Amino acid sequence: MNENIILVDENDTEIGTMPKLLAHQLGKLHRAFSVFIFNNKGELLIQQRAAHKYHSAGQWANSCCSHPRPNETTLNAAKRRLIEELGFSTAISPAGHLIYHSDVSGGLIEHEYDHLFVGHYNQEVSPNPDEVAATRWVTISQLRNEIESTPEQFTPWLKMILEQLSKGNLIEELSYLK
Repeated sequence: MNENIILVDENDTEIGTMPKLLAHQLGKLHRAFSVFIFNNKGELLIQQRAAHKYHSAGQWANSCCSHPRPNETTLNAAKRRLIEELGFSTAISPAGHLIYHSDVSGGLIEHEYDHLFVGHYNQEVSPNPDEVAATRWVTISQLRNEIESTPEQFTPWLKMILEQLSKGNLIEELSYLK
């Protein structure tokens, strides 16, 4: 919570740093990442955020998401957080980006330049209970149906990423999510 995150402009050019909570209180645009891990069945690993998270607690999100630290590449941060949150490491590849702005509860705002990464993994997941309440594998059609019937159970960024994919606004590497 006391970590600084990287503030950026609309071109992802670093313009400074700010404590994470303050950036979310002020709705400042900052660098972030979202990782999508698939198994050999084409299912997506999603995680339920821990109940004590300061925003979006208990909601389901993509496999892993967070912020790079100052002087850390976004790719290295994504790899680090896979281990910290889910207890495994796997190769991941860049798959585009999007900028979004969303109220996430408690007067906090996510305004992120979100780098997207995709990877594959087929072994056991060992989630860190300080970060993750639960994990499960879902098909994209199952996920879309669940979001349609219970949207409040899913993070705003997961819903926005899936919406952008359905509009064809993200690059080919994620097109199989459609």
